[in-house]
Amino acid sequence: MDSSDIGRAVDALRDGALVIVPTDTVYGVAADAGLPDAEARIYEAKKRDRGKPIPLLAADADAVRDYGAALGVVETRLAEKFWPGPLTMVLDMGDRDRSGNEGFRVPDHEQARELLRAAGGVLRVTSANESGQPPALTAAAAKTALGDHVAVVLDAGPAPGGTASTVIRVENTGDGPEIVILREGAVAAAELEKFASTRRSGCRTGQ
Repeated sequence: MDSSDIGRAVDALRDGALVIVPTDTVYGVAADAGLPDAEARIYEAKKRDRGKPIPLLAADADAVRDYGAALGVVETRLAEKFWPGPLTMVLDMGDRDRSGNEGFRVPDHEQARELLRAAGGVLRVTSANESGQPPALTAAAAKTALGDHVAVVLDAGPAPGGTASTVIRVENTGDGPEIVILREGAVAAAELEKFASTRRSGCRTGQ
């Protein structure tokens, strides 16, 4: 995987095609975040429930802000500590034409971030397997799983696997910000509690 491979991948993404990408956990399938038709191709390729949102991988926190997400004081501190790494934050959107919220993570994988930077900073990425099947730990396994749905495969060797990212959001309560854990993962609650408001330091698990 070199700069020419990344160039081919970026061209494919801009054309609305899907690309197999390495990450710091498993191989993922990526689409241009600005093309709804490309995102729809991920759902089709994975046979994924359309009610399950596809998260965003970002090159860094600045790319998250540039995409229109709001990083408050607590989220900024969490990003400084855990990005790049296994923390996904659900952030409010409001800039440009976007609304609602989106899940963002910065992967701890230099080649993945190189692709993200070349592609504009943010991509829709989820695991490169059919829904309900084991995740792909090699580029070949990802290609086998998704077949002709994919235009380009970026191979960076075997993925490390491991625990999925912790997913959180920060809610403002009457006692101050509170971290809500939406999915238990690689970042423990005890680590997150260090970043909560002194008026409310505990975390609770969301449904």
